[in-house]
Amino acid sequence: MAKNTLSFVCQNCGAAYNRWQGKCESCGEWNTLAEEDTSGSVPVSIRSKRKGRTFALESLAGKSPDAPRLSSGMTELDRVTGGGFVRGSVLLVGGDPGIGKSTLLTQATSLMARAGHRIVYISGEEAIAQVRLRAERLGLSDAPVQLAAETSVEDIVSTLSEGAVPRLIVIDSIQTMWTDTVESAPGTVTQVRASAQALIRFAKKTGAAIILVGHVTKDGQIAGPRVVEHMVDAVMSFEGEGSQQFRILRAVKNRFGPTDEIGVFEMTGLGLREVTNPSELFLSERDLGTPGTAVFAGIEGTRPVLVELQALVAPTSLGTPRRAVVGWDPSRLSMVLAVLEAHCGVKLSGHDVYLNVAGGLRIHEPAADLAAAAALVSSLVNAQLPTDAVYFGEISLSGVVRPVAQTPARLKEAAKLGFQRAVLPESARGEAGGDAGLSLNAVNSLTTLVAEIAARGSRRGESGGSAEKNATPARFRRGEG
Repeated sequence: MAKNTLSFVCQNCGAAYNRWQGKCESCGEWNTLAEEDTSGSVPVSIRSKRKGRTFALESLAGKSPDAPRLSSGMTELDRVTGGGFVRGSVLLVGGDPGIGKSTLLTQATSLMARAGHRIVYISGEEAIAQVRLRAERLGLSDAPVQLAAETSVEDIVSTLSEGAVPRLIVIDSIQTMWTDTVESAPGTVTQVRASAQALIRFAKKTGAAIILVGHVTKDGQIAGPRVVEHMVDAVMSFEGEGSQQFRILRAVKNRFGPTDEIGVFEMTGLGLREVTNPSELFLSERDLGTPGTAVFAGIEGTRPVLVELQALVAPTSLGTPRRAVVGWDPSRLSMVLAVLEAHCGVKLSGHDVYLNVAGGLRIHEPAADLAAAAALVSSLVNAQLPTDAVYFGEISLSGVVRPVAQTPARLKEAAKLGFQRAVLPESARGEAGGDAGLSLNAVNSLTTLVAEIAARGSRRGESGGSAEKNATPARFRRGEG
């Protein structure tokens, strides 16, 4: 008779312990250990001491057919997946509750079903009537999508094995699935891992593509063990702010395509609308003539995106000034502030600094250093930056502005949206060429750009007659405090 093996498993990271303790030593979370029976985590057929079977080995020189892709009917979704869904692939989609994951998948499955493919939508959280209500609100109730409300993995696999193999299967969500091979409650680490393994095995055997919907934690990470993210072929994150209508689908992992592409959607009353030109959307509510705003010409995957950076520098009454940033790396902001103070003489130790990326977009590339520095200095000296200029360039610790990749694509996107000039690194002038038709202001060091903005601020300060309100170039000289 098999002996029961009890262990305490962290519900956040999946680490196992022999006894209960308040804090997980692996991920640092408190009160996440739950008692689980791990004796049944492995099927009986695997635990038995049977002799393994032999299998054929192949060489590297063999030819493998290209994996055909299945288009979702949505350009932005196909962009993130790398051109469509690959047969036998398993994708994990995560996002905050209510962000629009089910809406996105309902629209995609309806379009694919109308194209003649067999699509199955398995809901473990909602009843069939609730899914129908969403489809009716989106105007997709006539799509031939096959629905079911089921949570047993064995029943799902047995049902889907009958008849023609579905081209796409949606499991909403993986945290609600359970399997008979383990005795833990649904949603635990053991159940999530075993359920995902059974569904992945079915996808690889039949060639059906499967989309798993996953919950996220309070930190924005996909809930459950990280081993599930390693098991699937692609991990996509659906991001967005509740107060914004923008939604961004970002690929975190993709075995069949790039991992730096994004898909931009707009949430409307009739569902998600694809945004073919996200630059116009991010700059649609731009406030012209306000100090502390700069337009950054960035690259997301293969697509150039223009977004506005907003900065606010205000005197502080606290001993330690505040540093708040939304949509950018806080460590990157600290580095830019240190370079401004060390090499440009910009005194920010007595000011609170706030930086925001308008529109809810998250920027990861270091090319935004120059635009962030221009916005910060503009807010400090109360000087308006040119409204027809874009900024991009990486700032080194020595204050030198370094070149970035894909300069022609950034300039072409800026010219298409009506911008007249660009502030870019000196070494990127030759790469830019003259096709974009922009007036190029090449800077070699950050000190040059700071001096130009400070001079503009001094003129505003002299006209206003207040030396304290608007900074003068003197405060940027090293010898003066």
